[in-house]
Amino acid sequence: MPKLWHGPKWPEGVPYEVTGYEKPLFSILDEAARDYPDSTYTIFNDFRRTFGQVKDAADRLAAFLAAQGIRPKDRAAIFLPNLPHYPEIFFGILKAGGVCVTCNPLYNASELNFQLKDSGARAVFVMDHPEFYATAVKAVVDSDVETVVICNVKSHLPMMKALLGSLLGKIPKALHHEPGHLMYEDVVRSARPEPPTLSIDPLKDEALVLYTGGTTGVPKGACLSHANLLSNVLSTEQWVRLRQGSKPPQMIEKGGAHTYIGVLPWYHSFGLTLCMLTSCRNASKLVCIPDPKAGNPRFTEVLKSIEKYKVTIMVGVPTIYSALVNHPLIDRFDLSSIVGCGSGAAPLPVEVIRQFEEKTGSVIFEGYGLTETSPVITLNPTDPDTRKIGSVGMPYLSVDIKIVDLDTGMEELPQGEDGEIAVCGPQVMLGYWNKAGANQQVFRQIEGKRYFLTGDIGHFDEEGFVIITDRKKDMIIVGGFNAYPKEIEEVLYTHPKVALAAVVGVPDPHTGEAVKAFIQLKPGETASEAEFLEFCRTRLSGYKRPRTIEFRENLPTSVVGKVLRRVLREEALTKE
Repeated sequence: MPKLWHGPKWPEGVPYEVTGYEKPLFSILDEAARDYPDSTYTIFNDFRRTFGQVKDAADRLAAFLAAQGIRPKDRAAIFLPNLPHYPEIFFGILKAGGVCVTCNPLYNASELNFQLKDSGARAVFVMDHPEFYATAVKAVVDSDVETVVICNVKSHLPMMKALLGSLLGKIPKALHHEPGHLMYEDVVRSARPEPPTLSIDPLKDEALVLYTGGTTGVPKGACLSHANLLSNVLSTEQWVRLRQGSKPPQMIEKGGAHTYIGVLPWYHSFGLTLCMLTSCRNASKLVCIPDPKAGNPRFTEVLKSIEKYKVTIMVGVPTIYSALVNHPLIDRFDLSSIVGCGSGAAPLPVEVIRQFEEKTGSVIFEGYGLTETSPVITLNPTDPDTRKIGSVGMPYLSVDIKIVDLDTGMEELPQGEDGEIAVCGPQVMLGYWNKAGANQQVFRQIEGKRYFLTGDIGHFDEEGFVIITDRKKDMIIVGGFNAYPKEIEEVLYTHPKVALAAVVGVPDPHTGEAVKAFIQLKPGETASEAEFLEFCRTRLSGYKRPRTIEFRENLPTSVVGKVLRRVLREEALTKE
């Protein structure tokens, strides 16, 4: 039955349903290596790895993990920035029958330890780096991790760069390695490219446990199946149709015609699905960017890479596009190779869209999704004539969205009326890892279908485009990263002077939102903002740290004593 959005603005040639996703996720690497074995997949500092080489490494890693006792459905963690090792490890874990747990490399030891323990990860891959490795060594304590593999970038650099880098001490390396921890290059070299034989149910078997605050702010793992992720990749393949020159919009050509740039982290579903996995599906080149802010001024290395490698496709968040259009050296770089760009996580200012498209000649299309939905559930048409700026687009292939009441999540509201966005589709997660109660809170059976309550508020316009107007949950989006008030407040409560604490998001011209903390001190205590900023600096990742702290004699509370973040946020917005 046609939906509201299946009207004249629906992209020409795009089917309403996605098919072909009921197979293992690693099949996209096997197919790319079969059809384009000598085509480049990853590019890192001019060092290139072909699809054939990446598959060979993944097969060897799978054999190694099986020999280490990793069995189907066992979890293995990846604690890395965007290095060329990443797809090899990701697919290697899947080929062993394992489940990937992707971890934010900005995490401190306690944050990483929580994920390792909660997921029951038995192995972890970590960068050979003074900080990252030291963090991992602390984090594996009291966890189930038995195997630690250290990834040095030297093995993925051109021979001369690797030699000079070693001689000059420019290649990152941990100060020392713990006994029993293994080196990545030794593991790959010694294993045979013979992954174990598996029996995978793509619809039911997890491929990835990706941690999020969900709708409550308590960190929990979203379990994404092989089919969840692959359906999103295949939907993107069908949806994205780009104009190049005088040609009509066409699907992304396979076999190296395009080059993606990995500016979004691959530990997050946005960068993982829309960049690392999608580039593999269409056998495109993928430029690895471990630190997008690198360079002087910041983001200069991204501009250099776009020009040098003739990048054609970019997936980013508004802060990245804003940083590039406002970069003082942007006019020195040729960015005309870019033809298509995806944006999400927060609204993209119209002026930024105009400036970026004017500079590059590309088109930016905004979408919307969540970690729990692999991530995309809506996307604007990729043709500038049919997209609708200010909306997050229309529901993806095979996706059904209902706007439901805020109280029960069961009553569908009339078109045009604001309510909670509920989504049903093949990309919706299996559920939260070991969190039956949380699953009951976010899933609803409506008309015989299973819908996920997103926690976001919006409506459909008359053409079937989704307009997001507010967030039901208290999540703060800082430069595309999700910061959860409860997690930050728990840290503040460990300070001996704190009686009450509350955290809200406030507007920020550079990061979209910034974290602001309100603190009520215990009677007789005094403190300074600097004292608390330093306290948070050693306990929270950068994007989670409060930018400002305001001390109050009393914080507003409900009749049951719950601090009212909503009131504080309204007061902060009024003050701003």
